[in-house]
Amino acid sequence: MTGGWGAPPAQPPAPRPGPPGRRQEAAFEDTASMGAVPPPAGPRQPGPGQPGTGQMGQPTRIGRPPGGPGGPGGNLPFPQGPRPAAPPGATGALQRPAEGEATQMMGAGASAGGGRRRRGGPPQPLPGGGPGGPGGPKGPDDFDDDDDEPRRRTGWRRFVPSWKIVVAGVTVVVAGVFGMIAIAYANTPVPDKNDAQAEALAQGSTVYYSDGKTPIAHLGTKRIIVDISKISPLLQDAVIAIENDTFREDSGISIPAMFRSVWMTATGQQLQGASTITQQMARNYYDGLSQDVSVKRKVMEIFVAVKINKTMEKDEILEQYLNTINFGRAYGIEAAAQAYFGKKMTAAKLDVNQAAYLAARVQTPSWSADEPALQSRFKDVVNAMAKLDPAKYGNLPQTAKFPKTIKDPNLNEMGGLKGYMVSVAMHELKERGVKEDAIQSGGYKIVTTFDKRLMQTAQKVVKNVMRSVPNSREVHASLAAVDPTNGRVIAFYGGDDYVKDNWNEPFDSAKQAASAFKPYVLAAWLDAGYSLNSWLPGNETVPKEIPGQATGGFKNDHGGPAAVNAITATSASVNTAYVSMAYKLDQDAGKIGELDPVKQIVLDAGFSEARMTKDIEEHHYQFSIGSAPVTAVEQAAGYSIFANAGKHVNYHVIKGVYQGKELVHPERKPVKQVISPEASADAVVALEEVLKSGTAGGQGIGRPAGGKTGTNNEEKEAWFVGFTPQVSTAVGMYREECRTKSGKVVPPVNARCPWWKGKSPENSDPKFTMANPYSTPYEVSLGFAGASFPTRIWREFMLEAHKNKPVAQFPPKAGTGAPQDIVPSPTPTPKPEEEVVEEPTLPWEDDGGPGESECFPGAPECEVDIPDAGGEVPFDPFSSPVTPTQPQAPPAQSRESAR
Repeated sequence: MTGGWGAPPAQPPAPRPGPPGRRQEAAFEDTASMGAVPPPAGPRQPGPGQPGTGQMGQPTRIGRPPGGPGGPGGNLPFPQGPRPAAPPGATGALQRPAEGEATQMMGAGASAGGGRRRRGGPPQPLPGGGPGGPGGPKGPDDFDDDDDEPRRRTGWRRFVPSWKIVVAGVTVVVAGVFGMIAIAYANTPVPDKNDAQAEALAQGSTVYYSDGKTPIAHLGTKRIIVDISKISPLLQDAVIAIENDTFREDSGISIPAMFRSVWMTATGQQLQGASTITQQMARNYYDGLSQDVSVKRKVMEIFVAVKINKTMEKDEILEQYLNTINFGRAYGIEAAAQAYFGKKMTAAKLDVNQAAYLAARVQTPSWSADEPALQSRFKDVVNAMAKLDPAKYGNLPQTAKFPKTIKDPNLNEMGGLKGYMVSVAMHELKERGVKEDAIQSGGYKIVTTFDKRLMQTAQKVVKNVMRSVPNSREVHASLAAVDPTNGRVIAFYGGDDYVKDNWNEPFDSAKQAASAFKPYVLAAWLDAGYSLNSWLPGNETVPKEIPGQATGGFKNDHGGPAAVNAITATSASVNTAYVSMAYKLDQDAGKIGELDPVKQIVLDAGFSEARMTKDIEEHHYQFSIGSAPVTAVEQAAGYSIFANAGKHVNYHVIKGVYQGKELVHPERKPVKQVISPEASADAVVALEEVLKSGTAGGQGIGRPAGGKTGTNNEEKEAWFVGFTPQVSTAVGMYREECRTKSGKVVPPVNARCPWWKGKSPENSDPKFTMANPYSTPYEVSLGFAGASFPTRIWREFMLEAHKNKPVAQFPPKAGTGAPQDIVPSPTPTPKPEEEVVEEPTLPWEDDGGPGESECFPGAPECEVDIPDAGGEVPFDPFSSPVTPTQPQAPPAQSRESAR
């Protein structure tokens, strides 16, 4: 075996152990870094002068002896001196290094087949022998860094990024987030006081009587802005201690507070929120920072808080905060001090107990004045103050006492009659799109249509008359008075104390109108071109069978002639005449059973379309004699078509709503001509006769007035609705018994049937609840008709309402229209011996039959005398049948069921 080039080689250095598992490709990669030329592609064939095989058949490399240190195939350094040219045909030989540059033989084993393994080929086992040979240690390491490359990953590990990639990715993301935060912060404007949201400047509203000067009630508490110098330092310390104890030092936000809040919430020790006082002030005060819980809002809140902290003094921030926040009964510390501790109290005068109390309310303003949770929070405030300043408040936990507060002044705002007026005013504003929250905080001046004197008069009259009413505790009365020229509700009676009974009778109780509904049929009749001189059926309908009639057909409550004119039909309340009139109007319209002509008059007069439509579907022609449910205020406003020459204005209770001097919500009083002035004038003639000689005869008020009584079956509801050109007033009455499931009758409490059993709800049997009440209301007979107590209430109120008013006249009778005789004229054929016309005998003119009236009730010779106290109530033969004993009535719609 031959040696290398030139002189015998020097002793090679000891082989350096390489890393275990070093891949064989490193041989080429190492030499490549030294300028080696890779072998050509394709299989290599030994050429002339190429090495053959060494000892034991191992291949040898050029210039490398087969043996030597470490055994055959060991690495030897290149000899010094000129290197001979490569033999012809050899490839892949090492290039000569630059002049003066030393090289070193690489210790990779030869590739199989006598040629060097191409890069990327399959790894080959190292030859045995010396370093890299059989049984010997591996060859020395190369000089490049590739020796440290880890083993190539296999399986799922191939998909796990290296830590270098992870670190780089996180760095990029964090840098991006911080960059976006920096941009967002830079673009966040610093708000000023012009950006304050409405709630931060909220002021209570005041409701006034119609004069615009006399207040009815104050809604909400007027905000009183005070300087920080007028706020007790004790209050300042209390709020800071419990809400944000680092307020004086922090930068507007508190990272430790956020983490502390999470920890305390998790452990049930929640004392402070994560938001600082500055953040809370920003959220409560500035527009654009809503109370919604969202990441965007929270980030904006933090940015604004930081900027505010840089532009405002701490005292300025605290002042704005304490003037803004909600304390329950009031917004702002000054108003809160007065709301809880009296009108003479101020924020500057608060003692330490009162200061701690108000600070405790900040977290949950809705707590009642002495709720146990509030008392616990009060102790937390005291302890926090001791921790905040031990020198000043160290003994406070031992000496502090939960303070006494005054009765909520806002409760009195709804007591007595005031609550009824406020509730209907609020309801109307809500219908007009004004929300209750806006009213509570908008600082509005709300002027209503109510006359204070007449409101008090209505209550006085009703209560006086009710003393004479039998079973008065079970009887409910309603009164509503409307100015027919403009639709304003000038007075009403709905109850005595809204706090105890919030059912507002004239607005909430819809009861059958009975005969008090007939004037709308008369209006439709006259407006259709028919006259008062028409002859109408006096004892049976035409036709005899009409949809909606009971067995035996429609009947009158009294006997009478076969034919009556429209005036008599109205004053005597003749059912058969009015049903036949409604039927004739439907015949003319070509729509039998739909009652469109009457329905249209009623709807134009302001009644509920839903109620009217439903009643026509259920009761058909009973609608024409008052089967539909109506309210007292609807009736008072509806009769304006008679009092105001056929015109109608929907009833309303708001004259105007002002903010400062600006009228922001004006009065709504559009006028609609429902019937012609001529039809209205003729209808008034018939309705005046009711008070002159009809069912309410003799109960006039000493000036032109008209009206109509109404009493439904079994006398369960009784009405009188009457008017002058200046005032239209409706009075309705009904009675409810409170019955238990066993049928026992129990007395009502505050005009309601008690759901509890016992003296009070607190001591009630637990099985009785509002969902399972002890007693429920059943409507039963009043025992009197509309011509009695309802008419008396109407008369006494109207006399007071017209005091100091000039006497106004109705327009004269128009006398228009053509007679429409549904039945023949009652005039008999003259007898030959006498050229006289015999008038028909009316029931009240017949003095012969037993049990019949001897005179017309209310006529001068037969004046109705209503007893003052407990006397027998006179029978009204034209509104109601005699009902000596009333059977128990089935359950009917009641105050409770309709609530």
